[in-house]
Amino acid sequence: MTDTDELVEGSSPLQKLPIAAVILALGGLVDSIYLTVKHLKDEVVPCSVISGCETVLTSPYAEIGGVPLAAFGAAAYFGAFSLALLAAFGNRNAWVLFGIAATGMAGFTLWLLYLQAFVIGAFCQFCLISAATSLGLFVVAVLSKFWRRAV
Repeated sequence: MTDTDELVEGSSPLQKLPIAAVILALGGLVDSIYLTVKHLKDEVVPCSVISGCETVLTSPYAEIGGVPLAAFGAAAYFGAFSLALLAAFGNRNAWVLFGIAATGMAGFTLWLLYLQAFVIGAFCQFCLISAATSLGLFVVAVLSKFWRRAV
């Protein structure tokens, strides 16, 4: 049995990873779209768990070239969702691309967490949800490498 067969057939943990990635990416997509819409409508994002959403979301780091950072996140999550969905249906190349995307997203997430903690000095609960989602996608991608070697 090849790695590709293992990704598609059977009931190994490896087969379930693309489905986990689909679910995580969909959650990140919803979160990013919500933040994008709130930003474009110039509405306050209600923080119920921690304070700091308004500070983070109105900082100079909340936009790139006038485009909300959350919109870029939505595009990234849509890409990750699409690649994971293709991988769930057996497309091995899509899973390789998913791993690359998840790694890039995790790296950018670490940069954003640094900005919140050390530059802005505030945290946004919705941004932290996005960070957890991005890092979760990276963990799924890494786990697929370890499980593939164990098979």
